Amino acid sequence: MQTSTSMVWLVVLLVLQSGSCLFGASTNASARPEFVNIGGVFSVNTLIGKVARVAILAAVEDVNSDPSVLGGTKLKLQIQDTNYSGFLGIVEALQFMESDTVAIIGPQTSVTAHVISHIANELQVPLLSFSATDPTLSSLQFPYFIRTAQNDLFQMAAIAAMVDYYGWREVTAIYVDDDHGRNGIAALADKLAERRCKISFKAPMSVDATRDEMTDVLVKVALMESRIVVLHSYTSRGPQVLGVAQSLGMMGNGYVWIATNWLSTILDTESPLSLDEMQLYEGVLSLSPYTPDTELKRRFVSRWSNLTSTFSTNGTFGLSSFGLYAYDTVWILARAINAFFNQGGVVSFSNDSKLTELKGGSLHLDAMSIFNGGKLLRDSILQVNTMGITGPIQFTPDKNLIHPAFEIINVAGNGYRKIGYWSNYSGLSVVPPEKLYTKPPNRSSASQQLYPVIWPGETTQKPRGWVFPDNDRHLKIGVPNRISYREFVSPAEGTPDMFSGYCIDVFVAALNLLPYAVPYKFIPFGDGDSNPSATELVRLITTGTYDAAVGDIAITTNRTRMADFTQPYIESGLVVVAPVRKKDSNAWAFLRPFTWKLWCVTAFFFLIVGAVVWILEHRFNDDFRGPLRKQIITMLWFSFSTWFFAHKENTVSMLGRLVLIIWLFVVLIINSSYTASLTSILTVQQLSSPIKGIETLITSNDPIGYQKESFVRNYLIGELGIRESRLVPLITPEDYDKALRDGPHKGGVAAVIDERAYIELFLSTRCEYSIVGQEFTKNGWGFAFPRDSPLAVDMSTAILKLSENGDLQRMHDKWLMSSACTSQGTKLALDRLHLNSFWGLFVLCGSACFLALIIYFLMMARQFSRHYSEEAESSTSSSRMSRLWTFLSFIDEKEEVVKSRSKRRQMERASNRSTDEEGSMNSSKKRHIESSPSSFNSSNQV
Repeated sequence: MQTSTSMVWLVVLLVLQSGSCLFGASTNASARPEFVNIGGVFSVNTLIGKVARVAILAAVEDVNSDPSVLGGTKLKLQIQDTNYSGFLGIVEALQFMESDTVAIIGPQTSVTAHVISHIANELQVPLLSFSATDPTLSSLQFPYFIRTAQNDLFQMAAIAAMVDYYGWREVTAIYVDDDHGRNGIAALADKLAERRCKISFKAPMSVDATRDEMTDVLVKVALMESRIVVLHSYTSRGPQVLGVAQSLGMMGNGYVWIATNWLSTILDTESPLSLDEMQLYEGVLSLSPYTPDTELKRRFVSRWSNLTSTFSTNGTFGLSSFGLYAYDTVWILARAINAFFNQGGVVSFSNDSKLTELKGGSLHLDAMSIFNGGKLLRDSILQVNTMGITGPIQFTPDKNLIHPAFEIINVAGNGYRKIGYWSNYSGLSVVPPEKLYTKPPNRSSASQQLYPVIWPGETTQKPRGWVFPDNDRHLKIGVPNRISYREFVSPAEGTPDMFSGYCIDVFVAALNLLPYAVPYKFIPFGDGDSNPSATELVRLITTGTYDAAVGDIAITTNRTRMADFTQPYIESGLVVVAPVRKKDSNAWAFLRPFTWKLWCVTAFFFLIVGAVVWILEHRFNDDFRGPLRKQIITMLWFSFSTWFFAHKENTVSMLGRLVLIIWLFVVLIINSSYTASLTSILTVQQLSSPIKGIETLITSNDPIGYQKESFVRNYLIGELGIRESRLVPLITPEDYDKALRDGPHKGGVAAVIDERAYIELFLSTRCEYSIVGQEFTKNGWGFAFPRDSPLAVDMSTAILKLSENGDLQRMHDKWLMSSACTSQGTKLALDRLHLNSFWGLFVLCGSACFLALIIYFLMMARQFSRHYSEEAESSTSSSRMSRLWTFLSFIDEKEEVVKSRSKRRQMERASNRSTDEEGSMNSSKKRHIESSPSSFNSSNQV
């Protein structure tokens, strides 16, 4: 639709031109001409336009005075005053086509830019705008539109970050209903949605709205809940809106006004303002495009006063951020033109083939020409990488300037002060953005910071951000019209809109703690013949039937998808209630503390430890020696006497003492646990039930009762997989009682599953039933409100206060406390002590026994090898069985006997060794004597 509208504009304007085209089919110029024509389209006498005119003229003069920028080529600038008219802006843009213009600086407004961009696309003439901030102008639809200022998309992201930082969730948007206003607010809505915030009310107004029309719009705003107002307007209209708001009392306590950068433009350009004007902006927050404090910027700011005297006819005025961007725009274009020539670009124009059919006639439409180098110049602009007075200049792939950042200012007193910065890199901060670019980005909530603010009404306390609308409308509170458990919610007799009960008392008490009045009225939900569905009641909040729901409403996953809940005011998970019977003590009660498995394992370890200690002590300790019958009796007596720590046998070996110490520790723990459990069994009346909890019900096929219209049914089917045929809906406590008494074999139920709050009330007068097993869900009851309702947050805070000061407990005791069954001292039978509770001790003791035996047998093997090495050598031919019996006999011998025999054997070996030595000496002497006579006889013969 925009394209067709633009083409209509184009045809109309061409008719108005009536033959004003002055150039022919094509115009060719040298690669480096003496000058190039550029145009400027903006409203010279507006607050932004007069600053931009001075900045642009100064920039052109600076560029032309420096031959190194364009290699001798000059910029020839022609400025057309649109007089704040979109129509004139389009006409003047067409007039530039008569003078071979290669680029246009402007237009000033987004509305004009949308139309002129179509002309630029057709004629391939780049548009460089320093003030048209509409986010949609960056779309692929406008390839020749280049924004040299900050995109409003980032300004709206900064506002959304501020709203989220202060904990608000809804804002009201007032805006001028044109391309600039609509598209800016649409971007704000997107950015708020990213933070789970929203625009609750949009208040558009026409560009030329009268004071009465503004009043009508602001009256509607005053009737809304939200007190966070975002004003997206122009410098000419914004002050008028705030003036009307002040007359309506909308600039006082409770309101928050966030103005886009139009306000900072006024403060920078027209400063100092009068006291009355400053009071108009008191407490308002605004944003200003952030430009780092560089040497280039300081030099330009110091020249500004002289520049206004030279180039302006409106006297002196301040320098706004738009002036800085306008100055840099000329330099961006100059750098791009230089790159254009360096790449062989030629300034030439050719006829538009689409208009050749219109040749002839008085309009000369075929004279419209296309800039042949437009695409190359556009690409050169987008590739500029330089340093300007606004900081580093470079374009991202989506044609936005890098490092978008804004200052956040707060008007207070006779001026304004900076309370922080926002950057797309790190969010809100009190540190200038350029210092954060050297660090890793940090978007955590803890790193987001702003300085304190003076809000409207000269208060430093952060406004709540919303109030109940002043339209005499009461909140419609849906209340379940129950027929059972009326202690929680029950309608008053004769007055259907009056309710009483625990839930109602908590709600009213929480409302009384709020710092503001909440008009409301209760509306019963349900037919009064059966309990209504709480899920359906919550769903009706989403349709607008009710503004809130109060009652015994459990907070479940499905319901939280439909509404916001307050802090739970009572815990109420699901439990199982079943019939129980008294379990009296009997003659065999002493066996009940342990399960049969634990008894068996304990007895087994008594025998094992006794055997291990006997093995470790047998060779050293006379108490563990003797005839076989005596040793068996001693081992058994020692084992079981350790239960009472009455064993008389001493342990003398180190390994035996180690095993005994560990076993006595295990016995101490088991003995203490047994004593405590037996004491409980014999002194406390026990209750028992064949149902031990939800696990028993899941594995059985018995019918299960539940409260009709509660979420329990869907939970049991969907989450626990219980068949629907097993579920029996019940309504009143009397139904619970009858179904449980009848039991599963007489048409009743084996157990009832319901929320703890109901069951505790049910059990308060029925002692023959009890909760069995553990609570198997964790949830609570809360009050339901529409999604993102601020009242839910305030009510949660009030409920926490009720809990802290004890009022919540007192209301609980008033309605729900009953002592009928609380003094009987009965309890469900405790679970018996299981092996799982002690397996770690048995593993420890068993490991100690096994390790001691390993060490013992290694020691015995070493000793056996040392003392019987000779026997082993002499009996190599003996069987392995005989060796084993020899080893077992060795182990059975007493240590002292072994040592004595070893010493005796050593002495015998020493004696035999000395005898053998003496015999060998005698034999050698004898041989010597026998040999001597023989020699003598021989000599004699000779």
